[in-house]
Amino acid sequence: MEKHLRAVVFDLDGTLLDTLEDLAAATNWALRQNGMPERTLDEVRQFVGNGVRRLMARAVPEGEQNPLFEQTFADFKRYYVVHCQDKTRLYDGVAEMLATLNARGLRLAIVSNKLQAGVDELYERYFRDTVTVAVGERPGMQRKPAPDMVNLALLELGVTAAEAVYVGDSDVDLQTAVNSGLPCISVLWGFRDRDFLLAHGATRFAATPADVVQLAIC
Repeated sequence: MEKHLRAVVFDLDGTLLDTLEDLAAATNWALRQNGMPERTLDEVRQFVGNGVRRLMARAVPEGEQNPLFEQTFADFKRYYVVHCQDKTRLYDGVAEMLATLNARGLRLAIVSNKLQAGVDELYERYFRDTVTVAVGERPGMQRKPAPDMVNLALLELGVTAAEAVYVGDSDVDLQTAVNSGLPCISVLWGFRDRDFLLAHGATRFAATPADVVQLAIC
């Protein structure tokens, strides 16, 4: 990576945190409450990446056209806010990766399509000692892959796009990086596999969190 790198911007779900089981549990609880068929873990894996409303639009039969969609989405949010950390955990090696990058003087940020309140809660539990900025979905700001969240994170970090790299696990993250003018490191432990990422333009890969450190500081 370029020697003038000063900051690393991370996606959250599927990159730093394994949130899939809690997202699937909330999805299926909401679907059951409204008499709808449940979804498999692999289906939910494919549905995530564009925020929880899009997740539920994909999970609910007929999506937002379903007359029960808004109620089902509300049920999802009500359940998830209580159970969002039942099984969620840091991926192995992530804590060490963040600590190493931080110790090397790099400034770290998180950008997520998760609601800001959820990002704040997870930030306080897992990231407050190593990550400077955490940006989630909020009123008046377009979700990823629009560059708004990354632009805000860079502004708050006090760096330019030329001084940062983006790290994520999905096609949404690849497009976010392009739209933000950042190079992208695609991780292989998240919600999408290597072939999928290659098909969507990925060129740099990290098989482990230690690989992110090597790509960022070398």
